[in-house]
Amino acid sequence: MIITTPFVVIPLVISDKLGNVSFFFIRVWVWIFSIFSFIYFKSHGKHLVDRKKSHIFVISHTSFLDAPAIPMTIPVQLRGLGKKELSKIPVFGFVASRFAVWVDRSDQESRKRSIEKMVSSLSKGISIMVAPEGTRNDSDQPLLPFFNGPFRLAIETGIPILPTVIYRANRLMPKGKISMRPGVVHSYLLPAVSTEGMSESDLTALKEKVFQMMKEKIETLDKLV
Repeated sequence: MIITTPFVVIPLVISDKLGNVSFFFIRVWVWIFSIFSFIYFKSHGKHLVDRKKSHIFVISHTSFLDAPAIPMTIPVQLRGLGKKELSKIPVFGFVASRFAVWVDRSDQESRKRSIEKMVSSLSKGISIMVAPEGTRNDSDQPLLPFFNGPFRLAIETGIPILPTVIYRANRLMPKGKISMRPGVVHSYLLPAVSTEGMSESDLTALKEKVFQMMKEKIETLDKLV
């Protein structure tokens, strides 16, 4: 990661328009990581992404391995909403800060600033990625309850939501563990959900629709294992 860091960071220091260059080198880092860890990332459904438009990607989250899975799954540059604590991780925090909107959920002003930054990115045609569960899912349920934030943002901006399931990452690297075992992390992009013409009154229904889409996908995949 240290070797590729300058190639990841410098393009974004110059201009947001060079974000795709940064993401290319992030993928290079993931390829190198795969070679040495024997953990590989396979994505499904990239054709569902309209590369000419911005999206709000909502992802399932069960493992630290979700981080390298994201750039291999999502074929466009994006900014992610992340917990402020992650910014303190050496090297990772520095690099991720170029792509992350950090938020302290206990601080209302921090939440407000994070929304403003995400709206700014969307207005530039840059997609946003959010884990609506708010934390890694370490339960025996397919998903934890979703927060309203990304769905309210989608309604306010009229940007479509693209549900994304990252599957089985926690089996290769469970929450709280630093050890990893070889395998394949599969990611699935689901059909986009339009928010055009929606209002605040549609928030609950929108959140429930996306939740059910992702839950049903996970349950279907579980039956195939």
